[in-house]
Amino acid sequence: MAVEIIYETHSITTDNEAGVATGWLPGQLSERGRELARELGRRRRGDGLAVVFTSDLARAVETADLAFGGGVDVRRDRRLRECDYGTLNGRPVGEVARIRARHIRVPFPGGQSYQDVVEQTRDFLTDLAREWDGAKVLLIAHSANRWALDNLLGGVPLEEQVDAPFAWREGWSYTLPGGWDGS
Repeated sequence: MAVEIIYETHSITTDNEAGVATGWLPGQLSERGRELARELGRRRRGDGLAVVFTSDLARAVETADLAFGGGVDVRRDRRLRECDYGTLNGRPVGEVARIRARHIRVPFPGGQSYQDVVEQTRDFLTDLAREWDGAKVLLIAHSANRWALDNLLGGVPLEEQVDAPFAWREGWSYTLPGGWDGS
């Protein structure tokens, strides 16, 4: 069997609107973000989701709560956090974007690397494969987590992703093969 994964980004935050790279800071949804979170819930409620996993950062939790509060089992998982930009958490997006490619394998000062996010995601997916085989699950997380999924399940190198323009859409679909062990 397999796990069908639907990945959605957290909704728009006040930091997104202000051009701030939130990283491991909590962040909060903007008014537009709250509207989009409720829309996410309407769009996905009939998808037969067994569970929703969300990053434990406030902006992702708020997205999940507004979308699915009380209607679907929602579980927080620290392994679905955005990349920790360390001393650059909360800095302008342009400042962080200019140096992302340097931090694929080398951690941001006081933070982590994108490869670290891949390893956290690998660990999460290993547990997901074991515990949710045959299910459809939704993940609400961050850009770095989508890059990790594309890397682990699609074979797309991080080098091709970190500087590519972001194009929002209504979810990304992945298949986690049955018996997946992270290798």
